[in-house]
Amino acid sequence: MNTLILSIETATTNCSVSLSENGKPIVLKEDYDNGYSHAERLHVYINDVLKEAKIDAKDLDAIAISKGPGSYTGLRIGVSAVKGLCYALNKPLISVSTLEALAHQVKCKEGVIVAMLDARRMEVYSAIFDSNYNQIRDTEAQILDEYAFADYLEKGKVYFIGNGVEKTKTLINHPNTIFIEDKLPSANEMSLLAYNKYKISDTEDVAYFEPYYLKDFVALKPKPKN
Repeated sequence: MNTLILSIETATTNCSVSLSENGKPIVLKEDYDNGYSHAERLHVYINDVLKEAKIDAKDLDAIAISKGPGSYTGLRIGVSAVKGLCYALNKPLISVSTLEALAHQVKCKEGVIVAMLDARRMEVYSAIFDSNYNQIRDTEAQILDEYAFADYLEKGKVYFIGNGVEKTKTLINHPNTIFIEDKLPSANEMSLLAYNKYKISDTEDVAYFEPYYLKDFVALKPKPKN
């Protein structure tokens, strides 16, 4: 039996909507613009994706939302839209980690992946994954400095991805760094993650679900120079 899941990503400036079948995206519509267009385009994109796939909203099996961290306003718009759809259609709500989905854009056989989103000044939201996408460091709100991620860089390749890369490049200069530029979280990579959660009934309470906000920033401890 085929499982149809609508996935919505609004944690950054990328307004992104995908429809997947058994974990494989079949239609994707997104706006990689530099500005936030979620309020104007999200519902249009949802309708466009369903229309292109010739799917009625009532035929969906679940609706997935990128839960954060990310833009407060963007997350609120996405979550509000998904809650409304889930309530109106009586469909389960699935939440997907924004940084985990972002990490899945990196394909590597070894090393670690640092998925990072710009916060403000020299601050980022970040999480670290191994090459099989197992999370090996919790999601943190951190202030960057030249010693950030030094322990991982000394052990092997570190792939940095997300809109936090631009500021990271100005601080970290190590031969093991690999900066993947101009990438934002997308509903495309949410598809498989949402499907895996659906199969084990890992869903959220529509009434009480809230986005994952990170507000406390902590400075990393500088490593002493040799």
